[in-house]
Amino acid sequence: MSERAVAWLRELGAQDVAHPGGTLLAHLERVQGLLASWGARPALQRAGLCHAFYGTDGFPEVLLPLARRAELAEVIGGEAEAIVYLYAACDRAASYPALGHARASYRDRFTGGVHSPALEARRDLAELSAANELDLARVDPAFRAAWGGELLALFGRLRGLLSEPAWRECQAVLVGA
Repeated sequence: MSERAVAWLRELGAQDVAHPGGTLLAHLERVQGLLASWGARPALQRAGLCHAFYGTDGFPEVLLPLARRAELAEVIGGEAEAIVYLYAACDRAASYPALGHARASYRDRFTGGVHSPALEARRDLAELSAANELDLARVDPAFRAAWGGELLALFGRLRGLLSEPAWRECQAVLVGA
């Protein structure tokens, strides 16, 4: 499945999109690799590889319009696509502050809808968010200097949702930033 996703990312030009640390494709592959190194299940790893298909709250480049979600689900599986959508649709300013709470309020930036995601969905969102931001902090010292403290505070609040390897990586990359 991942090979098909990488081939599709190439067809959509991800290797030509500038991104900290090189290209968008390189970033996506690093995020997938980081999730794999933490022992993430395959669906979350595939979501990490494809997390920017619909753009994100922090990266507006869209590789695939939302109307084509079913096509991405065909390539990476429905569970992974649902994680990609959850990540892409997340209104970070509205959703991150309470994400660690059982009755978290999540705002969908595409629809404006608000709901409280299940625990597994909140864990997936936290883990993918950590992998994404830690990759950026690793490859871009200016990003780490500017945002490292804030990210460490965020992931500290989300500590209960993160795997042990993800939390250790947060501390290794962000402490002292």
